[in-house]
Amino acid sequence: MKYYIIAGEASGDLHAANLIKAIKQRNAQAEFRAWGGDMMQQQGAQVVKHYRDLAFMGFLEVVQNLDTILSNIKYCKQDILAYKPDALILVDYPGFNLRIAKWAKQQGIKVIYYISPQLWAWNEGRVEIIKRTVDLMLVILPFEEEFYQKHNYKVHFVGHPLLDAIDSGEWRVAGGEFFKEKKQSKEREKLKTQDSRLKTILLLPGSRKQEISKMLPIMLSVVKHFPEYEFIVAGAPSQPTEFYQNTIGNSKVKVVSGQTYNLLANAHAALVTSGTATLETALFNVPEVVCYKGSWASYQLAKQLIKVKYISLVNLILEKTAVIELIQDELTEENLVKELKNIVAESAARQAMLADFITLKTKLGGAGASARAAGTIIDFMKK
Repeated sequence: MKYYIIAGEASGDLHAANLIKAIKQRNAQAEFRAWGGDMMQQQGAQVVKHYRDLAFMGFLEVVQNLDTILSNIKYCKQDILAYKPDALILVDYPGFNLRIAKWAKQQGIKVIYYISPQLWAWNEGRVEIIKRTVDLMLVILPFEEEFYQKHNYKVHFVGHPLLDAIDSGEWRVAGGEFFKEKKQSKEREKLKTQDSRLKTILLLPGSRKQEISKMLPIMLSVVKHFPEYEFIVAGAPSQPTEFYQNTIGNSKVKVVSGQTYNLLANAHAALVTSGTATLETALFNVPEVVCYKGSWASYQLAKQLIKVKYISLVNLILEKTAVIELIQDELTEENLVKELKNIVAESAARQAMLADFITLKTKLGGAGASARAAGTIIDFMKK
């Protein structure tokens, strides 16, 4: 069986890699050609386009790079036709993938969507496009099944693959070079469960150059207010360390790339750019402040289109303000310092957040999402 997979972001690369691994466990002869990243390549996919060349942030940025995006779409279509896959698997990344889905359906190619576009947040009308073009939809958030049911479209809730990615512990082997010098004793490991971690505050400014440039300077502004803590920037593997250093300058803040999970496992608290990282941070039981700031025009447009109450997946899933969100004008040095102080201290706010994270894991459906997704796909292809 030949599969063509398209993942346009770092999180998609992670989940697609685990899906490839799960499919191969059931069908060792399966072949994969992909748009994605290093993790998909490590699982045997032939990656023809890296996601670092695909990520554009915000409405205006997309318009400014429209020629590049249209060129990528044209090349992608040509490459799919040349490969002749048995099925196309699309992983999130809706702006690009929904265009490809519509075209693929016209070519008679089976279309599988893994990790639904967030249509419940904005542009609900796109459900009709999915109903016409997607043969099999696999969703990972508990409320998505009900959302699609409202539109008379059957989907399969498989659970969230982040639980598998974290619980597997493979990230401990894959990374961790930074922590060899800080190897913890068994006693320190026991203390860690009592929140006596390495007193590290982790900065997660995103994976795209545009958002890092926007988010990292404001995150760094808090460093001088917390001299007793060590600050580390979790560098995206798709970005060179020099790119971060240009912003950090002579500060003592470290950049550690490609080891986000190892960093989270040793963090006391975190400042996190809105996105999948907010959920990853919560699943590692790290109290966090969620941050977002875009261009003024993009933000004003987003306010008109986005229908949900929260921007972080943690709050959306729990249907409450479990983690503080500082958005646009609220994202100031003063507010960041205030909220960070609340969660680094042994406070009621910190304990309440940690308790909410336990509930979050239960709502996400438990481990086994990648295996369930692989099984559903293979059963579908057999039919």
